[in-house]
Amino acid sequence: MVSQFVSSHPVRLLGDLSFPFPEGTHAIGRLDQASEGLLLLTTNKKITRLLFQNVIPHQRTYLVQVKNKVTDETIQQLANGILISAPNGLQYKTLPCQVSLVNPPSNLWKTDNPPHKNAASDWLTITLTEGKYHQVRKMVAAVHHKCIRLIRTSIEQLTLGNLAPGEVLELSEADFFSKLNL
Repeated sequence: MVSQFVSSHPVRLLGDLSFPFPEGTHAIGRLDQASEGLLLLTTNKKITRLLFQNVIPHQRTYLVQVKNKVTDETIQQLANGILISAPNGLQYKTLPCQVSLVNPPSNLWKTDNPPHKNAASDWLTITLTEGKYHQVRKMVAAVHHKCIRLIRTSIEQLTLGNLAPGEVLELSEADFFSKLNL
């Protein structure tokens, strides 16, 4: 699903969900079509600026399945910040972040594109305070790993929890602001 309500392409959109979204609802910190997980929606146009363009950084955590086994050295490289491609052929060094090797999650929904059953892979959690275009995918590619699955599990204190794909949880504005530390 594409994290928007309108598209010129024939794709699944947020409006296809069975939820009566109020007029003016928009996604904050969108996910690309190949990514999964927590997506924030609001009618408050100030949230994007407060959350992602604020002088106080806000954390986003991703569960990432990568092809092949990951070494401690690779985890350290990612955590210290790594050069990734940027617009106009430039390079950008990512800010230091938190990276951990984790056990494969047992409670994930099935994907339409599972890796080959004999392919070696590892799972990481990566917590960032910045969100460059395709940053997590570019980071793992820079250390010679292909991103197989990318799932945003939290933004600050708002977590995916047990929400299923396409499920919507409505929060009060006070809870929303509190959990986002705004």
